[in-house]
Amino acid sequence: MLELLRFINFLLDIYIFILFAAAILSWLIVFNVVNTRNPAVAMIADFLYRVTEPVLRPIRNRLPNFGGIDVSFIVVILIIYFIQWVIIPNLAKVFI
Repeated sequence: MLELLRFINFLLDIYIFILFAAAILSWLIVFNVVNTRNPAVAMIADFLYRVTEPVLRPIRNRLPNFGGIDVSFIVVILIIYFIQWVIIPNLAKVFI
């Protein structure tokens, strides 16, 4: 069971990196640094959108409008950190 908790922790770490990549790519697209007509950029952007949007959309719907600033990434990262630092260690204590 401990290996399963470590694996879940590892997947959450990877998802945090994916969230950072999606946020950075969205900034690069907004400031016209990357061209979305490039097939490689479009493929990466589509992948990141498909992976992050199912988690971010419900949080965006619940958050108030901050004038164009998207803080849903920060909320998701804080939730993941809470899971990693509070829930997973307490579950690990139960199974030791």
